[in-house]
Amino acid sequence: MKHIRIISPSGAIDPSFIDGAATRLRAWGYIVSEGAHARDKWGRFAGKDDDRLADIIAALTDPEVDFILCARGGYGLQRIIDRVPRITKPIIGFSDITALHQLSAICHQPSVHGIMCKHIATLPEDSEPILALRKALAGEDLTYRWERHPLNRDGQAEGLLIGGNLSVLYGLQGTPYSLPLSEGCGVASPILLIEDIAERHYHIDRMMNNLRMSGVLEHLSGLIVGQFSDCEDDPGMGGSVYETIKEAVVDYDYPLIFNAPIGHVEHNVPLWIHGHTSVHSSTDGVLLTNRF
Repeated sequence: MKHIRIISPSGAIDPSFIDGAATRLRAWGYIVSEGAHARDKWGRFAGKDDDRLADIIAALTDPEVDFILCARGGYGLQRIIDRVPRITKPIIGFSDITALHQLSAICHQPSVHGIMCKHIATLPEDSEPILALRKALAGEDLTYRWERHPLNRDGQAEGLLIGGNLSVLYGLQGTPYSLPLSEGCGVASPILLIEDIAERHYHIDRMMNNLRMSGVLEHLSGLIVGQFSDCEDDPGMGGSVYETIKEAVVDYDYPLIFNAPIGHVEHNVPLWIHGHTSVHSSTDGVLLTNRF
């Protein structure tokens, strides 16, 4: 039996979501345990920095633990990521958990960008995020077909997937946890995934231009743009948020996929970060495959 450890490395969570997620995961046949501080609350955080860090280290070093499920995102990992040791097993989560995905990619350890305790506890059993998470945990390949967005730049790309929340990625630039290029990813041209929530339009433009000027966008083989929830278009920017993102990569010719069902929405499908990924966009739509 595989063992899933639930920890809260960032924001505090309603404990009922931990209970609900644990119940569902046990029904799937997993052993479920939780970190000593998973239910803690210290201001906006799930416990003090040292306590959250201790739970991460305990989960990483426990030989009985196979997967580490982060209870929720929020904010908190930026304060402790530089003290997290080498990651050697899959982390599950998104949003602030992007910091752990970055470290995982640097360590060449695939991790799951996907739903956490609230949605594991509450989504219908037959919903795509739930069904796909079960496949990912079982080691099965993930395959998705999406409608083509009008702003897509068609083409085909293959490579290892990197990325996650754009604001977290931006906050890590210039640190040892910056977006990995060929050295960190193990491939010359990774596929980048980005999503975000409640960011001003001009701030998204600033972040995309940071990635452009730092050389990240130049070295990609593809860009997957997920949901930018509650990010209102600013008429003064001369277009939509998606159009601003497309402008940042206008000088490159790799595939550009918009409106992927990934991010701060209920229909948030999982993908293996640092997993082998193929994406093909055409007038018929988008086909994406992703595996550990």
